[in-house]
Amino acid sequence: MQKQRNECVLQCVAMESPVGELLLSGCDKGVHTITITMETEHRSGLISNQAELNSELRQCVTWLQSYFRSAQSVSSLPFPALHNPLLQGDSFTAQALRILQSRVQVGQTVSYKELSEMAGNPKAARAVGSVMKRNPVPLIVPCHRVLCSSGQTGRYMGGKGDNIKLWLLSHEKKEGLDPTT
Repeated sequence: MQKQRNECVLQCVAMESPVGELLLSGCDKGVHTITITMETEHRSGLISNQAELNSELRQCVTWLQSYFRSAQSVSSLPFPALHNPLLQGDSFTAQALRILQSRVQVGQTVSYKELSEMAGNPKAARAVGSVMKRNPVPLIVPCHRVLCSSGQTGRYMGGKGDNIKLWLLSHEKKEGLDPTT
């Protein structure tokens, strides 16, 4: 079987985290997906030896391990390369995800409305919610930092992961606290 010139050769790896098992997929151009699973089951085709991973997935695993040790530590690390079609081009989806990744830092939050304004469409708060739901690389593109204008967290992972969102926000906030205040 011959491969097309631009076809990605995907690798997949699972890693444990405080919020559950993470399944990562990617090619030598970057990470395609991160899936937070709430149940552990045997999955075939996963790479268990990190030495066998391409450099982009290895960098992503290292970035995530650092994030879970200390959320603030990743501010000095480069983001893992991302290679998912949703993140390419100039679509509203790609813009919103890129803006979220680059401008909403660890320990900060933004409302759906504010993110829609940052992405150039102030009336698209609901569309931002749809974009967050389809985010292929949560944690790296931190959709958990997007809240309702009321300050409520909204539904994370369709409501199944609300406790995960709360944990992530708490993990980032507790490290960002200034002991002098």
